[in-house]
Parts: sequence; C-alpha cells; structure tokens
Amino acid sequence: MLDLRQLRYFVAVAEAEHVGRAAERLHISQSPLSRQIAQLEKNLTLFERSQQRIRLTSDGRVFLTEAHALLRHADRLENLGRRLGRGEEGGLCIGYVADAMHTGTLPTALRTLRDQRPGIHVALYDQESAEQFEGLRQRSLDIALVRTPLPEDDPDLNTAPLLQDPLLLALPAEHPLAGQGELTPEALDGQPWIAVGDSQDPAWRDTFVASCVASGFTPDIRLDAADPLTALGLVASGLGLALVQKSMMRGTTDGVAVRELPWYGGSVQLWAAWHRVDLRPVVASFRETVLAGRSTA
Repeated sequence: MLDLRQLRYFVAVAEAEHVGRAAERLHISQSPLSRQIAQLEKNLTLFERSQQRIRLTSDGRVFLTEAHALLRHADRLENLGRRLGRGEEGGLCIGYVADAMHTGTLPTALRTLRDQRPGIHVALYDQESAEQFEGLRQRSLDIALVRTPLPEDDPDLNTAPLLQDPLLLALPAEHPLAGQGELTPEALDGQPWIAVGDSQDPAWRDTFVASCVASGFTPDIRLDAADPLTALGLVASGLGLALVQKSMMRGTTDGVAVRELPWYGGSVQLWAAWHRVDLRPVVASFRETVLAGRSTA
C-alpha cells in the first residue's frame, strides 16, 4: 500500500533524474531513498537507468501525474484539517481562466464572499479549462470558471453558463473607418489586425481567422496579443484593429474607437463547473454566489 512519503520520494527522484541529488534535496541519505523507490518498483517499472541519470518510463510519467494530483489533494486536506481544528470553515480552491477576471465575474463573487465570510482563505489557480476539469475530478479544486461546458451526462461534474460577452470592434480613433456609418465586412477586408488569443491553445489563431472568413472578411494579422488589454493598447497606438469583448470596453482606452458589428456573432463565453457531490456548505454557498451573478454583457 502506498504512503505519502513514498510518493514524495518518487516525485523528488523523478524531478531530479538522479537519486543522489534527490536525497540531498530531501535531506536524507541515498540508501533509504533507493530502498523506497525499489519498493515502489516491485510491480511496476517507473525508471530507465543509465550511468549518468535515470529517466521516467511511459508508465512512470503517468504515475508521476497521478502522484502530483494526490499530493496536492493531501496537502489541501492537511490544511483543511488545521483550519477546521481551529473552528474555521476551511478554504476554497478556485480555478479560473483569464476572462473570469477580465469580465469582473470572479472579482465580484470574491467581494461578496469576503463580505459574507471575511476570514475564509481562498486559493486561486489560473488554469486552462481541461486542467480545471481534472482538478474538480481529483477534488483539488472546489469550483472552476471555464470557457467551455461539459456534456450534460458527465458522471462527475455539472456546468452552468455564466456569461456571454459579445465581441466588438476596437479601432484607432483616427482610423478612416472610425467615423463611418454602419461597417460592412468588405470594409474590414485586408485591414491590419491584432489577433487576441490564448497562447496555450494552438488552434486559437485558426479559429479566429475562420470566424472572420465566415463573416465575410479576411484579416491581415500583423500582431498577436495574449490578452484584450494588450490588444487595446496596440489599437490605441494605431497598429491595427481588434475584436475585444464588450465588458472590456467600459472606460475604453484613450485613442480607441468602438463599433458594434451586428453581423458578427462572436462572443466570449464563461461557464461555472463543480463536482456533483458537495463536500462542504461553503462550496455550495460560493457556487450560488457565482451563479447569481450570471449575465449577458
């Protein structure tokens, strides 16, 4: 049967790729560390060994991923136990994507939480949607704010829509199109563009271009921006046009004109996700706070 100490030893060796260096990091001698690793490998080969270093096998890489998840959850349970022992409610572990911050959805919910439970500890994790779903399944996250929903028949998790934030056209205030009437797709064809996308999603650029082409114009992408605030700054400098969610346009940057495009249906969507089994009342309470703020920007 595994114990947490064995798993921590395994993770240290896997990351150092050397038993001696791992032993130094753990402040133990090499011999007991080697024995613990050998015990783990009785039924499973975790490492390939050479004279210079050891490397994880394919099974070892899978085992390392699960070990990390289990140790994170163990650390969280230990912290929860300490807080409950002091008479506190425990903490909240919240995963989110950047749009949850940009749109104000998460900050608003956190302000309500602070007013209702001023002493509660909150840990925030900026993660991609897939990683958050895994965190919910592993119970290392209590709630997740993600870009995409899950199938309704998912056996473990529920999702609910929070926000549909339409994309608007941001262009330099001095741009010739800024003073025109209704803009057509043809007017945007071939214009210099700043594409706003998620660097962790390899397909985001293709998705953006496809949405433009489907609307009747082809963007001439000159720059990529990792977030909408950066894009607005580049637009204000006269470097191109960008599509930015409506919620980011409140108090728009000087030098930026904003136009609606009724024929362009793109939007940023945000969903809440949580485990079907609520372990603690504070989790259910915060989930309801988040859902109460759902809207269409």
